[in-house]
Amino acid sequence: MPNAIGLESPAPDAVLQVQRTGPVTTLILNRPALLNAIDRDLALRLADAIATAAKDTECRCLVITGSGRAFCAGQALGAAGTTDALPADIGGLIRERYFPIIHGLQQLQVPVLAAVNGLTVGAGLSLALAADIRIASEESWFSCSFAQVGLVPDAGATYFLPRLLGPGRALYYAMTGDRISARTALDLGLVTTLFPAASFREESLAFAQRLAAGPTRALGMTKLALRRAHEVGLNEQMELEARLQQSASETDDFVEGLRAFREKELPSFQGH
Repeated sequence: MPNAIGLESPAPDAVLQVQRTGPVTTLILNRPALLNAIDRDLALRLADAIATAAKDTECRCLVITGSGRAFCAGQALGAAGTTDALPADIGGLIRERYFPIIHGLQQLQVPVLAAVNGLTVGAGLSLALAADIRIASEESWFSCSFAQVGLVPDAGATYFLPRLLGPGRALYYAMTGDRISARTALDLGLVTTLFPAASFREESLAFAQRLAAGPTRALGMTKLALRRAHEVGLNEQMELEARLQQSASETDDFVEGLRAFREKELPSFQGH
């Protein structure tokens, strides 16, 4: 069955569904019976889909979400009745499965949106944190649950969490694994917007379309500048701003933005 832009819809039983709606690519973690826990197959497929999106000149926003009642329950831990199993070399597992995913999301030059539809714990939280923007269903909740099984936060959680919450709150939630409700996540700044569960799919797609309609080359440069701000001094940051602004001023979108501003119209950005 064709989707919104005429591509064939993914198989309903695929562990990762890839859907295109105009300039928006949506990656749907699709192991609902296992709360979309990440096994090797799903991890490799997710990394490959992110790499494909990076090469896709028609993709102007990437969305990651989950099927069923979970966004992602994190790393599959070999629950009874599953074929998932943890190797002795867990460090190697993290390097193989999560490095390509997290680095891939960070390096994408278009907006990355985590549409958090439900339960989000462990490495699932790490995955959401690696997105540029997080929006959530009012029924969603979060937990940095690693300590509850005697592990250390990974997949970038120790990098992203203190930057979003501050070191004190990051330590609290990392050490306790306490559940964070959607409303508390909004208050903490962990997510930026909440939508009703009944309309979450439609609202999140509309939000993604809004991002995709922006000057995506400039947005990509904005991502780079904001990430670097934690790592350099003021003079270096201002020099980076000057270089990026020069590049942004040479895009077609800047020409269009300036035209629309002068003519008091809404701009029609093309991501060029």
